[in-house]
Amino acid sequence: MSTNSFDARSSLTVDGQDYEIYRLDKIAGSARLPYSLKVLLENLLRNEDGRLVTAEQVSAVAEWESAAEASREIQYTPARVLMQDFTGVPCVVDLVAMRDAMADLGGDPTKINPLIPGELVIDHSVIADVFNVPSAFSINSEFEFKRNQERYQLLRWAQQSFDDFLVVPPDTGICHQVNLEYLSRVVFTRELDGVKQAYPDTLVGTDSHTPMVNGLGVLGWGVGGIEAEAAMLGQPMSMLVPQVVGFKLIGELPEGTTATDLVLTVAELLRKTRVVGKFVEFFGPGVANVPLANRATLGNMSPEYGSTCAIFPIDDETLSYMRLTGRSEHQISLVEAYAKEQGMWHDPDHTPEFSQVVELDLATVESSIAGPKRPQDRIPLRSAKRAIRGLLAGESQEVAVRAGGLDDAGDESFPASDPVAISSRIERDDPPRIFEDDGVDLDWPSDPTDMVIDGQKLTLDHGDVVIAAITSCTNTSNPSVMIGAGLLAKKAVELGLSSKPWVKTTLAPGSRVVTDYFDRAGLTPYLEKLGFALVGYGCTTCIGNSGPLIPEVSQAVNASDLSVAAVLSGNRNFEGRIHPEVKMNFLASPPLVIAYALAGSMHVDLLKEPLGEGTGGKPVYLKDIWPTTAEIKEVVDASLEAQMFKDGYADVYHGDENWRGMSVPEGDMFAWSDDSTYVRKPPYFDGMQREPAPVEDIVGARVLALLGDSVTTDHISPAGSIKKSSPAGQYLLEHGVEQANFNSYGSRRGNHNVMIRGTFANIRLRNLLVPGVEGGFTKRSADGEVETIFDASTAYLAEGTPLVVIAGSDYGSGSSRDWAAKGTVLLGVKAVIATSFERIHRSNLIGMGVLPLQFKDGETAESLGLTGMETYSITGIAGVSPLPREVTVRVEDGANTREILTTLRIDTPAEESYYMHGGILQYVLRQLLDA
Repeated sequence: MSTNSFDARSSLTVDGQDYEIYRLDKIAGSARLPYSLKVLLENLLRNEDGRLVTAEQVSAVAEWESAAEASREIQYTPARVLMQDFTGVPCVVDLVAMRDAMADLGGDPTKINPLIPGELVIDHSVIADVFNVPSAFSINSEFEFKRNQERYQLLRWAQQSFDDFLVVPPDTGICHQVNLEYLSRVVFTRELDGVKQAYPDTLVGTDSHTPMVNGLGVLGWGVGGIEAEAAMLGQPMSMLVPQVVGFKLIGELPEGTTATDLVLTVAELLRKTRVVGKFVEFFGPGVANVPLANRATLGNMSPEYGSTCAIFPIDDETLSYMRLTGRSEHQISLVEAYAKEQGMWHDPDHTPEFSQVVELDLATVESSIAGPKRPQDRIPLRSAKRAIRGLLAGESQEVAVRAGGLDDAGDESFPASDPVAISSRIERDDPPRIFEDDGVDLDWPSDPTDMVIDGQKLTLDHGDVVIAAITSCTNTSNPSVMIGAGLLAKKAVELGLSSKPWVKTTLAPGSRVVTDYFDRAGLTPYLEKLGFALVGYGCTTCIGNSGPLIPEVSQAVNASDLSVAAVLSGNRNFEGRIHPEVKMNFLASPPLVIAYALAGSMHVDLLKEPLGEGTGGKPVYLKDIWPTTAEIKEVVDASLEAQMFKDGYADVYHGDENWRGMSVPEGDMFAWSDDSTYVRKPPYFDGMQREPAPVEDIVGARVLALLGDSVTTDHISPAGSIKKSSPAGQYLLEHGVEQANFNSYGSRRGNHNVMIRGTFANIRLRNLLVPGVEGGFTKRSADGEVETIFDASTAYLAEGTPLVVIAGSDYGSGSSRDWAAKGTVLLGVKAVIATSFERIHRSNLIGMGVLPLQFKDGETAESLGLTGMETYSITGIAGVSPLPREVTVRVEDGANTREILTTLRIDTPAEESYYMHGGILQYVLRQLLDA
């Protein structure tokens, strides 16, 4: 119950139902705040307890200075947590292990449940192995279950064993689209101490594209696994009150443009504006002209321009979408009444205070694609042919990706889409490349390579399209662009066009409702005729699960080292992400994806040249098959209705025969398998006692790694494919896993034995203990052998030697990775001493029981002459409560001893509690044990 210092507790009655609310108008000046900060303000009022959430934090938001840099810290408590399977499995593994620990300590294991709702959608594992056949969906589904049986058994057990934990089974949809269409409440209700409360629906998600739901007025963003676990266990999360950039929309989109064109334009504009770490909020008279599906598309790509969120306030369009997607009339009435009562209903004539205002006239948006490597590099469709030929001719498209930059963080998150937690201090948020068409028709290095597909002699060249994928929640959540694609397919087939035989064509929508309205509109046969048969409901191509190229195409690409292209309706296109053999990747609207499949090449000027020859050899142009806005609207109105969403989600947790038929053990405790290489019981609770042991000094520690500036979590955390020669690869071989079945680190996040072997193993890591060597290597003495960091850690642990890591500035920026902290502690690291920390990674280290120490201003490891070969002792913390603000580090090098004064970066009472207990999981476990 809130301490209610501001006398904000009140009530609201809707349809005869009473709800407790916390009134914003009790806070002087709250009316001037942007919508997003009103959500934060209500969150603090309701959760104020005088200890973790204080009146001072409420005042920090109420007194927000729009021009000030983000500096005041608050404790935010989301209403729920959203997960996908790659990033969600480790969270579930930890909860399951907590149950075991609870039983070992004599407690009731059923007390271990999420304390706020956890919702996990399995969407990251289906691969488009089979395509362009009616059975593609069922075959890909079978493959998916065979590959992921161990992980799915764990999630299926969690679904039936945990309270307040829901799992949406595979082959149902993409988490963000399911969240938008079904899971989100907009206004959340929950009973507390016998009183039913109503408050804004908020969430954190373990996927970077969580802000898609911002289009519905729901505040949410991506976080790492440790923050998500903490939130599920009822712990508030630390954040700085952000700057808020107002994005004013005026006008209307021109005929022929799509939501995809709009979002690519916005991504380009906001990259120029530099919004890293800020909230973006849409306002103005043009907001009413943006359909909700378009709003969701804009929110979805906020990671691509670096903002924490990109939110729309609640208005009539919000209610219309809720009605369309089958939400109850009472819930819709509650949303309207609550938003109006709290001053959170959008008023186009009222401009809140913003830190900065950016304006876009929707009438200036034009048909576009983006690429070939970055989502913000928009290319007008009219200039696409010139741009591609320029790229092939060797013109530079400078991306300047450096460690710590936004692109680097996003690129390294492949394939798990980890949220980005980049430091706003690093000026490497590279602006978009602006493409200007000079009209010059460049020579480009043509290298036609012969191939035979189904008996047909063909040639493949640089710039040809080999993947065309309608995929990703970004666009498949939008009925207008999807129906537009279906109508374009229908007209193309009727005029005699077909997709080029070298193009792999796939359809992977984010929910089953999409195929329902395609069927109702009679568009499915036309899509299938062009090769766009359903391959699965999941992320597929957008996260690199594109499956193999057509074999003959793959051979031609590799034989001549061709620079070929993928065109997809996704949100990320870094080189190598979509497919390792495809160097150029272009983001485009679903209708343009089909158009490029018909053309078969990026060299075709879609606005001037024919896509191909139709019936009777007649040339067919894009303008001949592009549907009008009126045509699209007519079909959407006729084919889409609320009942489809109600029916589609009626059995959303049911799953298919594969899911229901899995052998899942009964009982409150999970039966761990010693043979599993995907899911293993983590050692976080080994030896844990009911009472925390006193904090001890760290004595006689050695340095595992001596690192420079801007070491990101991507350098620290395991990511990407597992190499045969790596410690993780050797572990899998020893456990009978063939290299072909290694899968990625992302898929094996539930097995700590794999993950610790990949920690500090990034090929770009530079450990200064082994100068001139890149990758996960170190030395234990000046004249010792170079060995892997994992092997050195194993040797040190066998000796009982504690370890430290020494680093430079902004340690831990990049994607918000839980394993960057988990792997660190499991390697035996007791403390990290750095010039400065990225805020979230510092918090994660504390959450895993690792001590963060910061050199005094002006001091660095280099200026202090530290070589990393010394012995380190951290003193003055043993038995001390509260912990001191400054800590002495004794450095011994042979006969020489000196002392360095450092700042202890445990900044809040909650963080101190976590550290004193050995980590956040242990802290929560003991709280529940005593409850």
